[in-house]
Amino acid sequence: MAPSTGGYDVLVLGAGPAGIAAAVHAAELGARVAVAERGRVGGMCVNTGCVPTRVLAKTARLMRDVRAAGAYGVAVDDPVLVWERTVARVRQVTEDVLASKRTAEALASAGVDLYLEGAARFVDPHRVTLAGSDRTLSAGAVIVCVGGRPGRLPVPGGTLAVTAEQVLDLERLPSTVAIVGSGHTGVQLATVFRAFGAEVALLEARPRILPGADAAVAACLSEAFEQQGILVQTGIGGVERIEPAPADGRRRLTYRLDGRAHVLDADTVVACVGWPAAAAELGLDAAGVVVADGRIPVDAYLQSNVAHIYVAGDANGGPMLAQAARFEAEVAATNAVRGPSRRVSHALLPWGGFTDPDIAGVGLTTAEARQREPDCRVASVPYRELERAVIDNRTTGFLTLVANRQRSLLLGAHAAGEGAVEVVQAVAAAMAAGADVATLASVEYAYPTYGAIIGEAAGRLLRAPP
Repeated sequence: MAPSTGGYDVLVLGAGPAGIAAAVHAAELGARVAVAERGRVGGMCVNTGCVPTRVLAKTARLMRDVRAAGAYGVAVDDPVLVWERTVARVRQVTEDVLASKRTAEALASAGVDLYLEGAARFVDPHRVTLAGSDRTLSAGAVIVCVGGRPGRLPVPGGTLAVTAEQVLDLERLPSTVAIVGSGHTGVQLATVFRAFGAEVALLEARPRILPGADAAVAACLSEAFEQQGILVQTGIGGVERIEPAPADGRRRLTYRLDGRAHVLDADTVVACVGWPAAAAELGLDAAGVVVADGRIPVDAYLQSNVAHIYVAGDANGGPMLAQAARFEAEVAATNAVRGPSRRVSHALLPWGGFTDPDIAGVGLTTAEARQREPDCRVASVPYRELERAVIDNRTTGFLTLVANRQRSLLLGAHAAGEGAVEVVQAVAAAMAAGADVATLASVEYAYPTYGAIIGEAAGRLLRAPP
């Protein structure tokens, strides 16, 4: 353990998923630990990100299901969304989730001191001051878990766009929405606003939406969006400017496509264009910590360029997922207490999006697997062949399994469709346990379920030509 230069062995900056996990784990390893948080505990995921977005997605799903009820003989009127009540519900669920976590109590039970006295700022490599008081905290090791902040469009009028975190601050539900950026947040908001009845345009600079996902998943979602009436524009040359439109309160967005300027008017423009580290207030220069390209670079042990300062979660520019942040936090805590000995790996990191249809993946994409192992085996089962999907009238989608040539090792799983996140998560658990394709195929899956598609895909993979 690094020698303490003050009252604490480990100081954690930030009380989101990474910060809480890091503090508790460091305390379990015998360190004296403090956490400094500038705002509310829970981090972006609970307060402004994953939880609020999931509540909006739940609302969108309810709207969709009510509209589909007539096909089952249930006579209902077209649903009407009351924006103020939806916002109130999102905020209430956020509070309920925070209360259920009992973060302050969990930290106290672990023997961790929690300081909610404003932003922390380094005065030297081992000490920080808290903006809301004259307190100075010092420690032998520091774990930075401050997360990220929404990226802004660096164009004239970029501040006229709102970020995903600001959607709930809209006074009324917009009737037209332009979303710039088609990562996980962008596509989820596209689903939400379209289900709420808005006209939606989704703009992406790269050749396809969801650039990091399996190509087939992205193609399935793009096609579904177009069928739902969402305008999907990929390969744009960038946004040139945003300005007030002639119509009162609207925005006019100008972007390049095929070498020409295109104009789009919308009630609201939402920027989903990156997630740089929320490090501006930390005074990292006083600690000698390097910041590059909006992130704090780390090595495989999550060390910054200053050996006793570790970075876990979104701030290091790695996977922007709460589950990844928690995993990294435990690695960073172990290394902060015992010295750099544990390396981080996200080889099995399931991700998902609550779109329509749902999307998910884990492991290597099909393209990555074929590049690494040209003779790998790939098998897909479309949802239209799954009895549960036919029953629910949710036949859009598929599950793809990727394995090595011998089919003894699963390399990846990718899905689009109802319940895709839960399906892929089950495959991820099997991959973590070392299950081979034959084992997955031999499970007697409950019928009729979405999870049964795993057995169908595994069986198809076994029958694939050698």
